[in-house]
Amino acid sequence: MTSATRQPATPAPTVPPRLIATDLDGTLLRDDKSVSARTVAALAAAEEAGIEVFFVTGRPARWMDVVSDHVHGHGLAICGNGAAVVDLHGGPGTHRFVKIRELVRENALDAVQLLRAAAPGTVYAVEQTYGFHQEPEYPKLHMEVPDTLAPAEKLLAPDGVAADEPVLKILAYHPDIDPDDFLTTARIAVGDRATITRSSPSALLEISGPGVSKASTLALCCAERGISHEEVVAFGDMPNDVEMLTWAGRSYAMGNAHPDVVAAASGQTVANNEDGVAVVIEQIVAERLRA
Repeated sequence: MTSATRQPATPAPTVPPRLIATDLDGTLLRDDKSVSARTVAALAAAEEAGIEVFFVTGRPARWMDVVSDHVHGHGLAICGNGAAVVDLHGGPGTHRFVKIRELVRENALDAVQLLRAAAPGTVYAVEQTYGFHQEPEYPKLHMEVPDTLAPAEKLLAPDGVAADEPVLKILAYHPDIDPDDFLTTARIAVGDRATITRSSPSALLEISGPGVSKASTLALCCAERGISHEEVVAFGDMPNDVEMLTWAGRSYAMGNAHPDVVAAASGQTVANNEDGVAVVIEQIVAERLRA
């Protein structure tokens, strides 16, 4: 597997980018979840200049309609924080899973039980390739109706709901704990049984398979294309973007980014509501044209 944990002692030399990897919520999308006209134009200009664009998000595949009209060329997106690579060419509801990096049920059950003990009051939801299931106490954080209401232990049992369908990630919510403290507690409690991150301003954690992250799946996709990390420009705003921003040759934290993201990125652009991704892409395309 291609490494996704680069941390050079000195800045990587600037090389012409071949791929742009961008988060969606809080990054490419404005707060109203729209893609601005300026951003649409910038994405098209990048593709026309021969630079591939990958959407790399924590969103499930079924929430990708917001950008499905703006995929070019390969049409691929990395969803679920790296748990799936999805072909969006068919449009909403007709996407195809190209690669799946599942969270095996044994690890998921271990994570649920360990985190329950470390942070009593935690409640869970389960994200599968097509289904979404949750505990009765899990709050309505998503604009959808769950397929099943049951305790996480039942949902994740070997003979549980949709047992033949891969689990992409589990969501853990706590009503009272500080979000960053919750993340630290969970990582200590669960250890290497799973990868834990967060992208919400609330105490909502996203738990994936060991080694699964935006960075590691992006590294796999780039290796398949013969693209090195130095040739990647990445954008993000929340802790689930940190590994990707560290791995990419050039990376930008949004003006609205979490402090950990600002520390991880090699640069910073303006906020998502000011089209910060488009600002940088325009500069990259101009550099390409001058060269």
